[in-house]
Amino acid sequence: MRTIKDIAEEIVAREGGFVNDPADPGGATKYGVTIGTLRRLGMDLDGDNDIDIDDVKKLSREQARDIFIEHYFRRPRIALLPECVQASVFDMYVNAGGNAIKLLQQLLCDMGQVVTVDGVIGPQTANACALAQSQAPNHLRDAYGIARRNYYYRIADARSPLRKFARRRDGGKGGWIVRAEEFISARYHLTDDEHRARTVAWG
Repeated sequence: MRTIKDIAEEIVAREGGFVNDPADPGGATKYGVTIGTLRRLGMDLDGDNDIDIDDVKKLSREQARDIFIEHYFRRPRIALLPECVQASVFDMYVNAGGNAIKLLQQLLCDMGQVVTVDGVIGPQTANACALAQSQAPNHLRDAYGIARRNYYYRIADARSPLRKFARRRDGGKGGWIVRAEEFISARYHLTDDEHRARTVAWG
C-alpha cells in the first residue's frame, strides 16, 4: 500500500523542476511549490532576508514533499476522506488549492448528499463522502477524476492562455488532462478523437 509520503513524492515527480511560465498564475514554481507558497510559509532558503526566485530555485525535492504532506494533505484534513479519493484530491489540492475540495463537495451534492460547498473538509464533508463511497463503492474515485478533468477543460474554455496546459501543440492531451486521467479507470479515459472534439472550439 502506498503511503502519503509515496504519494507526495509522486506529486513532486509529476510537477517537475523549476519553471517560470508567464501564463501560470502561480508564478515561479519548482516541484509544484510556488513562490507565493514559500512567501506564505516564510521560507527564505538562501538567507538573504527576502523570498524571491532564487529561493524557489534552491528548493529541494524533500522540502517540496514535506510542504505537500503538511500543508496540502494534513492541514486540509484529506485523511478524513475515504482512501479511494485521497490521492486524487491531494494531487489536485497541490494543483488547484481549495477548488479541489469544492469540486468534491459539488460532486457529493450532485450525488444527493447534503454538503456545503465551501472548500473545507469537516465532519459534514467527511461523512457525506463516506456515505457516497458506501453507496457507490466502485464509482466515487472515477466520478471525482472525471469531474476534475472537466474542471480543467472549463478553465481552458474560459482562459485561452491556459489552454496549452490542457492541449498540446499537436492537439493531443495536455498535462492537466493526462494528470486527471491518472486517477480515472482506463475505460473512462477520453480517446484522442474525443479529446480533439472537446477542444476543437479553441481553434
